Amino acid sequence: MMRRRALLATPALALAGHARAQGFPDRPLRLIIPWTPGGTNDIVGRIVADAMGPRLGQSIVIENRGGAGGALGAEVVAKAAPDGLTLLLGGSGSLTINHLVRRSIPYDPATAFAPIGMMVEGANVLVVHTSVRATTMRELQAEARARPMTYGSSGVGSTSHAVGAMIALALGVEIEHIPYRGSGPALNDIIAGRLSMMSNAVAPMLPHIRAGSVRAIGIAGGNRSATTPEVPTMAEQGFPEVDAATWYALLATGGTPPDRVARLHAALNGALADPTVRQRLEENGLDIIPSESPDAFAGFLAADTARWAPVIRRAGVTAN
Repeated sequence: MMRRRALLATPALALAGHARAQGFPDRPLRLIIPWTPGGTNDIVGRIVADAMGPRLGQSIVIENRGGAGGALGAEVVAKAAPDGLTLLLGGSGSLTINHLVRRSIPYDPATAFAPIGMMVEGANVLVVHTSVRATTMRELQAEARARPMTYGSSGVGSTSHAVGAMIALALGVEIEHIPYRGSGPALNDIIAGRLSMMSNAVAPMLPHIRAGSVRAIGIAGGNRSATTPEVPTMAEQGFPEVDAATWYALLATGGTPPDRVARLHAALNGALADPTVRQRLEENGLDIIPSESPDAFAGFLAADTARWAPVIRRAGVTAN
């Protein structure tokens, strides 16, 4: 008899949760992008938010909150009401690397966020200003040994910071790190010749690579990018240890009810399955990798942190 009552209670609980989710959201949401406009985070966030809004029946307002390697924007979400109405466009830099390199952050990354799901992954490409004569990693190594060079990043604790340090370590050279408040300002400075090099996701680099205002040296990953098939990987050039893709994901405030997280996850995966959305993301050099569930993404996040921790220690990347 007890077992029968338990079985009957399960659908009732499910229906109650479904009813709550059906009433959510009842007003516009906001998506915090913890970087300045113009970078891949911004591109991904706006494309996905535009497609998720109609699926949720509410608009999603974008807020760019750059600074501290993504920690300033992440803090806004961490300290918001856990109602699922404030979302974070998180990534490998702001969610993994930044937490490993900073001595303190104003929230507990273990409990501050409710994982919703992965969005996309993109290869990182190393580009140099046209005044740098190198066209390969070996030539870059020789040139970096001969004269001082700089590499820009989207901020201390960002993926581009860690990849730049990884490249310097692999080449066995000293390269001065110049942090910015986002990849957009760093990209402007490398085009202007105020930086020697920078590494970032392919998407914002593509028009400048094609225009010849920067030169692509190598892909920091195991496979060439479909958007720049002519650019060899660093592994092909003898540096297999430089392997780092940038990923982007969606999170809510920690403590957000599971039924709301599930509704957001369904809207996210629905958006990523839309042919127009897929085309726009793939045109920007991004691979779509939706999570099967919020729990699956939480598992990925834990594994990614474990993978990067020894790399950050070896490269000596730290921030105050």
